[in-house]
Amino acid sequence: MGIKRRVFLFGSMALAGAGVFGLKWSGSKALADAQGATVKPGEGGFAAFLKIAPDDTVTLYSPTIDFGQGSHTAQAQIVAEELGIDAAQVVVEQAPAMPGFANPGIIEGFGADAFGAIFKSLPASLLGFAARAMPMQMTGGSSAIRFTGRLTLARAAAGARKLLIEEAADRLKVGEGDLVLAGGRASHAASGRSLRIGEIAEAAAQRTLWSEPEPLPARAGKAVGQSPPRRDIPGKVDGSAVYGMDVKLPNMRVATLAMAPVRGGKLTGVDGKPALAVAGVEKVIRLDDAVVVVGKGYWPALKGVRALAPQFSDGGHGGLNSPGIFAAQDRLRDANKPDKVSKAGDVAAALEDKTAKVITADYRVPYLHHAMMEPFALTAHRQGDRLDIWAGLQDPLRTRQMAAKAAGLPEEAVTVHTTIMGGGFGRRFPDQCEIIDQVVKVASQCPWPVKLIWSREQELQHGSYRVQSSARLTAALKDGRIAALRTDYVQGDNVEGEVGFVYQVPATERRHFKYKTNQIDGPFRSVNSNQVGYWTESFIDELAHAAGEDPYRFRRKHLADGSRQAKVLDEAARRAGWGSPLPAGTARGIALVESFGTIVAEVVEAGLREDGLPLVRKVTAVVDCGTTVNPRNAEAQIQGGIIQALSTAIAEEITLDKGAVVQSNFADYPILRLAEAPAVIDVHFIESGAPMGGIGEPGVPPATPALVNALFALTGKRVRTLPIRDQAKA
Repeated sequence: MGIKRRVFLFGSMALAGAGVFGLKWSGSKALADAQGATVKPGEGGFAAFLKIAPDDTVTLYSPTIDFGQGSHTAQAQIVAEELGIDAAQVVVEQAPAMPGFANPGIIEGFGADAFGAIFKSLPASLLGFAARAMPMQMTGGSSAIRFTGRLTLARAAAGARKLLIEEAADRLKVGEGDLVLAGGRASHAASGRSLRIGEIAEAAAQRTLWSEPEPLPARAGKAVGQSPPRRDIPGKVDGSAVYGMDVKLPNMRVATLAMAPVRGGKLTGVDGKPALAVAGVEKVIRLDDAVVVVGKGYWPALKGVRALAPQFSDGGHGGLNSPGIFAAQDRLRDANKPDKVSKAGDVAAALEDKTAKVITADYRVPYLHHAMMEPFALTAHRQGDRLDIWAGLQDPLRTRQMAAKAAGLPEEAVTVHTTIMGGGFGRRFPDQCEIIDQVVKVASQCPWPVKLIWSREQELQHGSYRVQSSARLTAALKDGRIAALRTDYVQGDNVEGEVGFVYQVPATERRHFKYKTNQIDGPFRSVNSNQVGYWTESFIDELAHAAGEDPYRFRRKHLADGSRQAKVLDEAARRAGWGSPLPAGTARGIALVESFGTIVAEVVEAGLREDGLPLVRKVTAVVDCGTTVNPRNAEAQIQGGIIQALSTAIAEEITLDKGAVVQSNFADYPILRLAEAPAVIDVHFIESGAPMGGIGEPGVPPATPALVNALFALTGKRVRTLPIRDQAKA
């Protein structure tokens, strides 16, 4: 998703120039500024992210945004577990977009994923500096609980716990080891004396934490493992939740725009008079690749845009189309000059073994639209050398940085007001959002606050997309086992360090061929595990049938007995009744994918509708994410991922013609409807105690291959090109 590159591109130069004093000063100033914005007299502030009030209320300032995944509820449970209090006692607020609230757990977590456990030995001051330097306040990569919750917030709470106990021990004149922090009190059992955390918090926060205490085990008390009601639901039901579209300011104007149909094209000419003739239109603003109409409301602005006839260039991309992209990818792969090769064992020798059976298959996936419920609506107000921006994006600090650059202001002059978001799925990372630059430039030319709205059509035709990519998989089968597997895949970025391979195979090789178009390849829910999971698990199924074996049993013999992967696969097969009879016209498919530190196996039971499209009757999912913080919410995340994956597999695709996106709205970009969703999605968790994994994304990758594998079992036809709808038409 680009985050792992950013983890280390925060700068060896910046670190080399900072020195030890620079790191300490940077951290001290950022912490002081953060606490100055949130901590009042009488309260105790701990590591920016926590404060405790005299009435014992614990406030958690979350650096991540809860945009439908329920993460704030689970984060409150993690903090409550550490402090020995009820989760209801923890109030969750969105952390301001200030450097002191940069998120070091993200740096540590993704750094360890990419570079190993040695990364965890880096000092907290260095991680904090890196988070502020990047800057890093992102929500994504299934990290809100496993990294932010477990690494950032649990550690802040562990530090608070230690300081509270130290302060209580001094006041009660007892040993620290004789105190228990529980129920909101530091208690001394022998004497029966205790102190409330609220009455000692301010003094405890003034103490020096000489060493960073380790958090308690993930499930040490009563909070983690429970399913309290989600905190974000009431506001969404009663309308008090504020989305970007809900922002209202005095004298605010509303703007919308027409953009170059072909990405990379420029605005070459426009007569603004027809728009200015529309009642309520006040201004027409020309940008490099768009024309913006500002009015007293959205309807006048939209009518103004529709009255215009702007001319755009195609940026040299007018000949681009979807079939041509696949053809170009095939040529690139056939040239046999990969950009990146990752391998173990001698694949070439295994493929040349005359006693082995060699199987080859080509897979293709299209661009995908994120289809988030809420289109973009950002508001900005420029007042001289100050800028305020209201935005629901997945990294407020990065939004602040980009808005400052667009305005030509220092970052300290920009205030980001973070709203909640109606979905994101990777689309709302600031680096993917041209609207930041647009709204700032528009507001800089207006005396009023301006809300810039992208319509559903604009978001669909000018978004960032899951990559259009293709892969050729080649394997050698010998003695009923996979002797070697090679994957040659073509897309923008390589997947190494992100997507693993779960099976025990003597020789594997993955070769990346870099290919880019004029489109923005944006992270999609489950990122590269999305397409890699599809073609790998589909091909494993092909190999099972080529070997004349049951797809579940074939997978199982390539997994180590007693491994987490084997246990997940076995449990999924058992719970789905693998091998038991099914009604006529129904078949099962199975898939196993590990992503974001979580292992998921899924079994799909599917038939066919009268129009030839799949009818998914039931999905069984078994998940090992180490420790499940909030089981009910985790179940909902897996279910949502499965439904989204089935939707993309069956009918979703973005296609290009003459360089422009063909689809315009849900009429020609159909998403799965309620009546088409599985009647049953049975989710089961294995509490293995392994390091905590993600939950928002790992449910996605196994669903598509499990579906196409079920369709092969039913029809004998392989789906190697998505969406399935196109194959049904053929």
